[in-house]
Amino acid sequence: MSELAALYRAEHGRVLAALLARTRDFPLAEEAVHDAFAAAAEQWRDGAIPPNPRAWLVRVATNKLIDRVRRRARFPEVEMVDEPAPDDDRDVGDDRLRLIFTCCHPALAPEAQVALTLRTVAGLTTDEIAALFLAEPAAMAQRLVRTQKKIRDARIPYSVPAPDKLAERLTAVLAVVYLVFTEGYANLRDELCDEAVRLGHLVCELLPTEPEARALLALMQLQHARRAARVVDGELVLLADQDRARWDHPLLADGLAALDAALAAGAHGPYALQAAIAGLHAQPPPTDWAQIVELYDDLLVAQPSPLVELNRAIALAFARGPAAGLAALDRLRFALPEDHLYHAARADLLARLGRRDDAARAYRAALARVTQPAERRLLERRLAELSS
Repeated sequence: MSELAALYRAEHGRVLAALLARTRDFPLAEEAVHDAFAAAAEQWRDGAIPPNPRAWLVRVATNKLIDRVRRRARFPEVEMVDEPAPDDDRDVGDDRLRLIFTCCHPALAPEAQVALTLRTVAGLTTDEIAALFLAEPAAMAQRLVRTQKKIRDARIPYSVPAPDKLAERLTAVLAVVYLVFTEGYANLRDELCDEAVRLGHLVCELLPTEPEARALLALMQLQHARRAARVVDGELVLLADQDRARWDHPLLADGLAALDAALAAGAHGPYALQAAIAGLHAQPPPTDWAQIVELYDDLLVAQPSPLVELNRAIALAFARGPAAGLAALDRLRFALPEDHLYHAARADLLARLGRRDDAARAYRAALARVTQPAERRLLERRLAELSS
């Protein structure tokens, strides 16, 4: 990724949020942000990036925004304001948090909330968001434009809601933050994981008595603490094979402390259960697989999904043997036929059972479906080892 592309990833959400403090017109603000980055591409061609690129981008984008408003003077006026208009007088201290709550307004459909936040706050491209939703890029682009226009036309405020309105927005906000994290985790993009953890901290500061928000923060910290051991020399390393000395132990301690605080406050939802599983994985071996299976049983009640069943089957294989895990996996053959993780898990269990030909076929099925390069290389190594 070029330096400007990396800067776009890091600063797009911040610059857009700054502009939305002046206008509630999402499409207009995004056009101005794009204009600013286009100007940067021209003026920074020789690597002459200013000392504070974010301030430069905000200043240029603001000027571009004003120019666009002036050019549209013959049309109905675009509302411009000097400051955001929050529902109360608290200083949140971060425009992107205001932006998340705007994107997660209950007037918007849940899928639209997530898609718009990934686009505006995390800076994902429309193609990347479409891939997450298994949608066509053109359809996703239209959906994003419709959502942005609804915010403008419905005059949805760019603000953090008052305390009595926070609870109804919390579920969507947490889902958005975690999806930003999972996008980064799945695609080995540490900057997205860092952003999600930072946003998780902000939500916890805003809602210090919400145990599930604390549980989500714990879950992300516990997973992100393994980042240096998860990819070594560009190669993906599975949890069981990781060098624990490479883990970020201060972040791991923060995650365990956040988990303890969440559980003590009564957290019992999906994030708390997943964080508890991550906490058990963080303990020194041997891993308590029986307890992990029990936690997955609880998670299936709280948040039933084929992917939870997949992870439970893998845990079951460690708790009761590969035959038990394979039997559980085979019950998912119609639910996850195109999921590479399903085929990779089957391949691993078949290999452990000595069924080498069946394992090789399963690895090839996984390779036919995997898209992440590091995961592909791992599967190719496993298949080669099986063949040798």
